[in-house]
Parts: sequence; structure tokens; C-alpha cells
Amino acid sequence: MPAQSHGQSARGTEPNRARTRLLVLAMAFVTAIHLLTQLFAPAGILADVTQIMLMPLLGAIIIALTSAQRGKLIKLVLIAVLFSWVGDTLPRFMEGDQGFLAMVGSFLIAQFFYIAALARYWRSSVMRHWWMTTPYLGAFTVLVLLCAPGAGALLVPVLIYGVALTAMAIFGTGLGVLAGWGGAIFFLSDSLIALRSFTTLDIPGMGFWIMLTYVVGQAMIGIAATRTEQHQKEKNPCR
Repeated sequence: MPAQSHGQSARGTEPNRARTRLLVLAMAFVTAIHLLTQLFAPAGILADVTQIMLMPLLGAIIIALTSAQRGKLIKLVLIAVLFSWVGDTLPRFMEGDQGFLAMVGSFLIAQFFYIAALARYWRSSVMRHWWMTTPYLGAFTVLVLLCAPGAGALLVPVLIYGVALTAMAIFGTGLGVLAGWGGAIFFLSDSLIALRSFTTLDIPGMGFWIMLTYVVGQAMIGIAATRTEQHQKEKNPCR
């Protein structure tokens, strides 16, 4: 009887694995299409549609990789992904500074939820040795110095967002190498947005690099969170 139950359990995981593979393939396909649109038709409808699809697909992958009894870490990461989707979507219905502020506001909320999810692991992060945070603080300082002259009235919200983004990247190291790099790559993505918005710096294919680092960074954080939760449940099955 135990062997039969184990067999049924193993077979029961196959649909989940198949669904996860399909979701990963779907996200890879949509990401590839979106990145191509960033190179050849960044203002087209296909660019808008594919960008709006990205975060729901990532959220679906995170859900597929975790059990129904999700812990606080996964729930908070999913809320962060949700507000990232809001940041991708709202600006399509607004213009000018309103659209930019809606994007920054939505992503700021997303950063707060990422910080709430990751901060509890700070003892495993670079914060355990203060000097290890200097690359993050240095990058933030350089970014502010470059963007401040052109930010104008938006300087304060940009500074607040930058502090939250830096904190997220630092706390991300608490989940290990994958989330640490994910946080750094996500930081790079939003830094490129700031440089495009507030400086004259012109990087060929800027939209492509912004979206590539945006998707990769958040995906790495999300996958690291699922691995951390799985590891915690293996250590404490009753949790």
C-alpha cells in the first residue's frame, strides 16, 4: 500500500511538471518576441501586449513551482510581481509625467514587497559585513550624481525609489547567489531606465537591455525564492 501511494504521488506530480515546462516555454517565447520588438518596433502594439504578458507568466511559474501551502516569502514575492505587472500596464493608458509616475509608483510598491520578502534573510546577506555593501551604495551614488541634474521636480521620488531598489538588491543576497545576482541585474535594469529618462546617455538598443535585465532579474529572484521555500519545507516538513 505505501508503495502504491508513492507511485500515485509521483504520477500526480507529472502534470505539475508538464505545466511548469509549458509555462517556462511560454515565458521564454513571449520574452524573445518582446525583446525583438524592442529592437525593431518598440512603440508597436506587439511590444505592449508581450510586455503586459511577462509578469503574469512569471507569477504562474512561481505558483507552479510551489505547493498550495505557500509561505510568507512566496506570497510577498508574488505580490511584488503583481505590482510589477501594474507598472508595466498602467503607463499604457497615461501620458507624459503621469505615466512615468504611475510606473515609478507601482514599481516602488513592488520594491517594498520585495524588501518585505527578503529582509528576514538579512543575516545571510552582504549586510553581515558592512563593507560588502559598498558596491551597491557606490552604484546608487553614481546613479544619483548622473541623474540628479536632469530629474528636476522628480528628483525626490527618484531618490526614494533608488533607496528602495538598492535595499532590495542588498537583501536579495540573503537568499544566495541566484537571488543576489537577480537583485543586481534588476538594479541594472531600473538604472538604465533612469539614465534613459534623465541623462543624454545613449546606449544602442537601450529598450532591449532594459527589458532583458528586467525579466532575467525578477525571474532569478522568483526562482531563488521557490528554492528557499522548498529547502525550508524539507528541513521542517510540519511547517
